[in-house]
Amino acid sequence: MKWLYLAAAVVAPAQAALRFGCASLTIQRLDPLVEPGRTPSSHLHQIVGGNAFQPNMTGDIGEQGSCTTCVFAEDFSNYWTAVMFFKHTNGSYKRVPIMANDALPSGIKGGMTVYYTQQDFNSNGNTKIKSFPPGFRMTVGAPTHTAEQTGLRFVCLDTKSTRFPELTEFPTKACKGGIMTVHHFPACWDGKTLDPPDHQSHMYNTVKNAFQNSGPCPATHPVRMPQLAYETLWDTAQFASMWPKDGSNPFVMSYGDNKGYGTHADYVFGWKGDSLQRAMDSSCMFNACENGKPLKSQVVSSMNKCAVKDFVGESIDGWLPELPGHSMK
Repeated sequence: MKWLYLAAAVVAPAQAALRFGCASLTIQRLDPLVEPGRTPSSHLHQIVGGNAFQPNMTGDIGEQGSCTTCVFAEDFSNYWTAVMFFKHTNGSYKRVPIMANDALPSGIKGGMTVYYTQQDFNSNGNTKIKSFPPGFRMTVGAPTHTAEQTGLRFVCLDTKSTRFPELTEFPTKACKGGIMTVHHFPACWDGKTLDPPDHQSHMYNTVKNAFQNSGPCPATHPVRMPQLAYETLWDTAQFASMWPKDGSNPFVMSYGDNKGYGTHADYVFGWKGDSLQRAMDSSCMFNACENGKPLKSQVVSSMNKCAVKDFVGESIDGWLPELPGHSMK
């Protein structure tokens, strides 16, 4: 995975790259960015991060949470994506379990892998990387899209370490090790807007394809921010024996998409104080950033304990006659 960041300002190079796990905080129909206050929202999401998450979120989330499901104890941000389901040939649905990445500490309960990176994971090309500010929010992708989206990919896993090839839609065959979804956010900010109505126009993406070097930020969006990306591993292998005989894809996202073009992700910044900026200004890489060097970290048992209440109260497990929020017609 490589990114190149260029800008006019020349500063001492930093080498920080964060890669860390976050356990599942909750899985329910809530979306405080796109559908604030609506309980339930239109489709199911899996959410990780700080326990300030609720149907309507305002203010500095970093100052509101009391625990987080992420490795870094100063990160009260919230990260979420749609959920994957298996559709049986009899028309019923079952939620696909989430697996922890094998590059992370063992025992993490579901969740996802989160990246905040600079160029090549070890250099930012002498460009100052600015932390997201308190109150910052953004989304990438949209469930209504019906064509390829930049930076949003699927990987058919042979093992949990498989990373290529990256596909623009669901794999067309059963995957031995499961399916990984990749959500890659833009990294150029306009420098003033925390969260526009569309949650996207304040950011600009200079990356042509996922996990490749990016070009300089444009004058309209001049501030280079950390490259944020999510990886979620879905245990689809347990459904291999039920793959349809006609070879059609049996997986569907929680908003009803069986192609994958509508895959999307949401982000609410919630790092406490200047912790993310300190990390971006450092020279640490991955787990070397833990244990106060420079970020505080926590053990997996503490990550797994953090949770929020069930605001919706609906069944999402077992074989379901329909996707949650999608009434049969």
